[in-house]
Amino acid sequence: MNEELLERVVPDDAPKDRLDRAVARLFGISRGRAMEWIAEDRVRVDGRRSPKGAQVGPGARVSVRRPPPDSPVPQPELPIRTVHADAQIVVADKPAGMPSHPLKPGETGTAANALVGRFPELAGVGPAAREGGLVHRLDADTSGLLLAARTEAAHAMLRAQFTARSVEKGYLALVAGELHAGGEIDVPLAHDPHDHRKVRAASDAEWAETHGARPAVTRFTPAERRAGFTLVEVEIATGVLHQIRAHLAFIGHPLAGDVLYGGPAVAGLGRHFLHAARLGFLHPDGSKPRFASPLPDDLASVLAAL
Repeated sequence: MNEELLERVVPDDAPKDRLDRAVARLFGISRGRAMEWIAEDRVRVDGRRSPKGAQVGPGARVSVRRPPPDSPVPQPELPIRTVHADAQIVVADKPAGMPSHPLKPGETGTAANALVGRFPELAGVGPAAREGGLVHRLDADTSGLLLAARTEAAHAMLRAQFTARSVEKGYLALVAGELHAGGEIDVPLAHDPHDHRKVRAASDAEWAETHGARPAVTRFTPAERRAGFTLVEVEIATGVLHQIRAHLAFIGHPLAGDVLYGGPAVAGLGRHFLHAARLGFLHPDGSKPRFASPLPDDLASVLAAL
């Protein structure tokens, strides 16, 4: 999406004012957004760059290069399955390889693009426009259930449940090695200072505090063992980036296909074996729905071949 060049002339009856306030008033945006545009070198006064505190008077020509909107570009044609939709929420089944939402304006191909294309009101819900009403996220290569809110009230209520750790989030994962008992991993996670792509388990309290580790709790139960691998059912109370992948690698059982965290390659598997299979929460209408998603074909085929 291209930037848009806009120009306004300060009215003759307007008093002199700071540039940031003048930009906000002339273009109908918040003062904070006006300051961002000035800092990003998007604003000119009579063709010249000016600081945010510069005085701007009547007759001045103020132009801005307005960035593309943060709201996801609607793409209703993208392959995502709507599991449930009502007046307040949408539950979708995201395929592997699709990011949850854009990371920059104009980015396409994400679940948020698909959902905004089908439910346009999602574009205006939530504190971050580019998230398209999503209440949580999944890694791009993790398939499964995603929840979005269609109203601000529903978004606030659902986000509060995630914060309070009361949402049921169940996954299916195939891990290296044979597990004979379940357990709980309660180890904080922090960004790996040696690899920006990863997080690492911070079992040392001092290291965790120094590196800003976030609390993370993962529970797992073996479901079946096959050819040196174990299919496990996983529940997470928290939602830290790469939580399941990093935690299971930490205990010596990385996900099959998860090259980043040391998981072994498996014939026919082109991604890490992780699927968001269950989602349960308190609906804004007071009900307590639970949704399920079966293993997608690529993972089911790999499992059957073991």
